[in-house]
Amino acid sequence: MTSDATSRGGFDMARRMRRVLSRFGPLCVVVECWRALRAQFGVGIPGWLAAQSLYRFWRQYLLFRRVSASTGYVLEARWIRPCLTDCTAETPVEPVYFVQDTWFAGRIARRRPERHVDVGSSAKTMALIAQFIPVTMVDIRPVPLTVDGFSFVSGSITGLPFADDSIESLSSLCVIEHIGLGRYGDPLDVAGTEKAISELRRVLAPGGSLYLSVPVDSSCRIYFNAHRAFTRDYLVGLCTGLTLEDEQFLYGIEVVPCYEAARGFGTGMFHLRKP
Repeated sequence: MTSDATSRGGFDMARRMRRVLSRFGPLCVVVECWRALRAQFGVGIPGWLAAQSLYRFWRQYLLFRRVSASTGYVLEARWIRPCLTDCTAETPVEPVYFVQDTWFAGRIARRRPERHVDVGSSAKTMALIAQFIPVTMVDIRPVPLTVDGFSFVSGSITGLPFADDSIESLSSLCVIEHIGLGRYGDPLDVAGTEKAISELRRVLAPGGSLYLSVPVDSSCRIYFNAHRAFTRDYLVGLCTGLTLEDEQFLYGIEVVPCYEAARGFGTGMFHLRKP
């Protein structure tokens, strides 16, 4: 039996099991709660935390079932989908992308280029930027959706499909540190970062702006195969021929104007221009 056939067989079995379980309300509830615990907490969850979250869900489910009996909605056990990790004291925010993307958006909004080219950053962020400035995104992996103002070009950051000195506004946010580590399907290359920056410098037009963000650390390191991290001086040294217009650094949730090696791992954001 092929792996595809095995996968289909497993899927069909799971679907049949769901149909059987749907006939038994309480059992269906138990199965769905167990699925939610595994998916949302993972292996090794502290027992008290799992029990607390599940108890809260179960209590709310029973209460809601009673009070919703007279409404026009149908509530059945087979349709429950326990969400056990969303009741938090604060709205969850991933600080790197929150700070990095707002830093970038603010600078693009102020400069208002006629068009912008991005290489490998967040497709969601670029689709938002595309609502006020046309954006072309380049990546080795296609973007399956499209929105007005947003276009996609297949390509690699180590061999960009653009002429020399042709891009007025260019970005690559939290990208170059990954190149050559194989994480996203790219070939292994010990000089991946250096080749990527060389290409970004090549296609940037005179007077054009390049927006970069990368992990920074107290020394240049490889966290294989997640990413590399750089010292500020090494990163700026790779950008020879460009002038540094602005830089900011994120350590934890604090944004500071200067690189602080003693603080260890962080994120550096750089606005560079080609004279």
